[in-house]
Amino acid sequence: MARVVIIGGHGKVALRLAPLLRARGDEVTSVIRNPDHAADVEEAGASPLVADVETMSVDALAEILAGHDAVVWAAGAGGGDAARTYAVDRDAAIRSMDAAERAGVHRYVMVSYIGAGPDHGTPEDSSFFPYAEAKSAADAHLRSSRLEWTVLGPGGLTLDEPTGRIAVRDPGDGRVSRGDVAAVIAASLVEQATVRRTIRFGNGDEPIEDALRLKVESDEWGAPPTP
Repeated sequence: MARVVIIGGHGKVALRLAPLLRARGDEVTSVIRNPDHAADVEEAGASPLVADVETMSVDALAEILAGHDAVVWAAGAGGGDAARTYAVDRDAAIRSMDAAERAGVHRYVMVSYIGAGPDHGTPEDSSFFPYAEAKSAADAHLRSSRLEWTVLGPGGLTLDEPTGRIAVRDPGDGRVSRGDVAAVIAASLVEQATVRRTIRFGNGDEPIEDALRLKVESDEWGAPPTP
């Protein structure tokens, strides 16, 4: 049994992830900002913890992460406000990584997006630019940490029924169901081959557990940090 904390616990992926973790015996704590969402989180099998990660310090975050075995970052500002996008998707995410290290929680899974990286290519005048910049910066900070990290990069998320299959070698635009993203997170938490790897994926034909063990040549940002 693992003790997993999901930051962004009321998101559509998180609410699909919690039951998967509970079904295999994990203990799940879901961090939410709005107390009105507690019932949904409980229904999914997780224990709600109300906290505003956007405003919390590293020390405060470390307090709520302490005692867990793994952190899943599934939070997001939701777009529309560049300042808040940077505050949540970059700054709060980075503080949570530093807090995990401080709290001795070594495993960290980041839900990013398929195009994140130093050459994300999003023009500065695009409304998507703050998100691309924020996620790329957060991912880079995670890769430079001493955490046992995994960065997951799906593309566009759908509400289609999950298939249990993905593509990592040729994910295309990465379009994939939220249910399959949840299953990839769950599998990543127990698959050692995903540690210190960036895994971009989308709909495909490979069973998730098999796909996560594949070595992908284009995984240029997946190297472990230099000791």
